[in-house]
Amino acid sequence: MSKEKDDNYWRDKLTPEEFHVCREAGTERPFSGEYWDCFEDGTYRCRCCGEPLFHSDSKFDAGCGWPSFDTEVAAGVVAERPDNSLGMQRIEILCAKCNSHLGHVFPDGPTETGLRYCVNSLSVKLDQDESASQSGDESIKKEEE
Repeated sequence: MSKEKDDNYWRDKLTPEEFHVCREAGTERPFSGEYWDCFEDGTYRCRCCGEPLFHSDSKFDAGCGWPSFDTEVAAGVVAERPDNSLGMQRIEILCAKCNSHLGHVFPDGPTETGLRYCVNSLSVKLDQDESASQSGDESIKKEEE
């Protein structure tokens, strides 16, 4: 469904920087994004469509300047495709729901998965874990009022 939305739709929903990363496969500079050194509890969702992609408990400091995760929240939420741009052979990662560019995955992760999902902060949004507060549903209702 979201995959069919055109560039004009996304330009209206995203900042120019977010559009460049998410819809044009751009990359933010290392150590410049909102989440490269953030270790708050929660779920990282696609900035474009809100699909849950990564849990904070799978996040680790890879020292590369981008948020890094060792596994996706559920099998199939992150799509992969070959990326041979810039004279390199890499695997691009995208939101499987809306095709938003997230970053790249590398086989050099430090955990048992052996993976490092290297993600642009501009392509995700942290939804802080509401299970930490017992009134998560109540706080959402209050925000809507």
